[in-house]
Amino acid sequence: MLPRRGIAWVVIVLVAFEIQTCLSQINRASFPKGFVFGTASSAFQYEGAVKEDGRGPSVWDKFSHTFGKIIDFSNADVAVDQFHLFDEDIKLMKDMGMDAYRFSISWSRIYPNGTGKINQAGVDHYNKFINALLAQGIEPYVTLFHWDLPQALHDRYNGWLSSQIIKDFATFAETCFQNYGDRVKNWITFNEPHTVAIQGYDVGLQAPGRCSILLHLFCRAGNSATEPYIVAHNMLLSHGAAADIYRKKYKAKQQGSVGISLDVIWFEPATNSTNDTEAAQRAQDFQLGWFIEPLILGDYPISMRNRVGDRLPKFTKNDAALVKGSLDFVGINHYTTFYARSNDSLLRDLIGKVLNDSLADSGAITLPFGKKLKPIGDRANSIWLYIVPQGMRSLMNYIRQKYGNPPVIITENGMDDPNNALTSIKDALKDGKRIKYHNDYLTNLLASIKEDGCNVKGYFVWSLLDNWEWAAGYTARFGLYFVDYKDKLKRYPKDSVQWFKKFLTSS
Repeated sequence: MLPRRGIAWVVIVLVAFEIQTCLSQINRASFPKGFVFGTASSAFQYEGAVKEDGRGPSVWDKFSHTFGKIIDFSNADVAVDQFHLFDEDIKLMKDMGMDAYRFSISWSRIYPNGTGKINQAGVDHYNKFINALLAQGIEPYVTLFHWDLPQALHDRYNGWLSSQIIKDFATFAETCFQNYGDRVKNWITFNEPHTVAIQGYDVGLQAPGRCSILLHLFCRAGNSATEPYIVAHNMLLSHGAAADIYRKKYKAKQQGSVGISLDVIWFEPATNSTNDTEAAQRAQDFQLGWFIEPLILGDYPISMRNRVGDRLPKFTKNDAALVKGSLDFVGINHYTTFYARSNDSLLRDLIGKVLNDSLADSGAITLPFGKKLKPIGDRANSIWLYIVPQGMRSLMNYIRQKYGNPPVIITENGMDDPNNALTSIKDALKDGKRIKYHNDYLTNLLASIKEDGCNVKGYFVWSLLDNWEWAAGYTARFGLYFVDYKDKLKRYPKDSVQWFKKFLTSS
């Protein structure tokens, strides 16, 4: 008979074996042939070297150096220094068996003033980076705008609030097509325009920090009721302009594709009531529909037109023709699921009068809590990130059914752990929760493809490395690799690296 301690260890081993067995039921071979697996990043969160090789400042440089804007008072001047360490990082991707790397090009590294003279040193850097990826068999997926607007354009004409930005973005995009399009075959014009519009111009929690909700207390300028819609409209027209240039001048020779990456929380009705079901639909209209419907159908959702009225910009006939059908694929950044419940009209009117912002326009309250404040799932580190794997399948089917089953790439999916100074590196590498997260989300994604017929072509993990997470600074660790910020940014593989390596090499 085993002593109690021995029995306990047997139980632990058996449980671990059972978990591992459950987590090993799917692998690369489970997915369709040609399905792409990769990791994702952005220039501002990864590169550092903000004053090297002629790079100009972005709105995030200014914002992150403004007191009180970043939770840990950090900035991204160094970030994880991928500007200098990209050869090492590419080898990490290769070793894992990843097919592709999604990264962004810093607009102000190419055009330090946003427009005008090209910075050849910046062009040369990305040429070296792309060539290094291809030399290791890693396919580049390039995002043109991942939030880091050149500060010069914001200073000159308020950036995305002016239609002048459309021409300047198109020039930047074409410069990238000209210099890199012979090797880059997958272009993403914008990362999460919805987040930029809301966080940057409604609540002011991200760059450039404009709002009227807490005007003078938190933001120095802005109009939360109008500016998010203007920003979104100019981004959509900028996407359309860039896609049009690519199709007319470069696609025939370069044979690439142009898409966009949209942030999408899946919304479940809080109850079975008609009101909450309708609220969930409106919440989706004011998030995904706001951007995908103009790009696929040529106009904003009817619910937005009805509820926003004259504050919602209108597409001219030519504008509608420019944006409609301008997507070769839809990038989806999906992390979590919330409940949606309807605002009764009295409360909605009161909130609308007090806040006077775009968030109140949907008439839906979206939170990750149900009855008696029960959370919708287990929480990661971020206050908004609750783990609800089935939301992935529901979302894929929603896109299939509502928008004609367009090609979809999951351009971001992942979860974070806290950056706890008291946790040893050895313990921080044990990220079983992340392994289960990816296994369960991938299982639901696979079911949406194999069982439901959803047209999904790829999956990118956020993120390869722990990195600088915008207003959260260095407090959140999303990486498959642990970055030691206290010791020369050394990279250490977490357990999830081995899991992905096995996942990607099994057959």
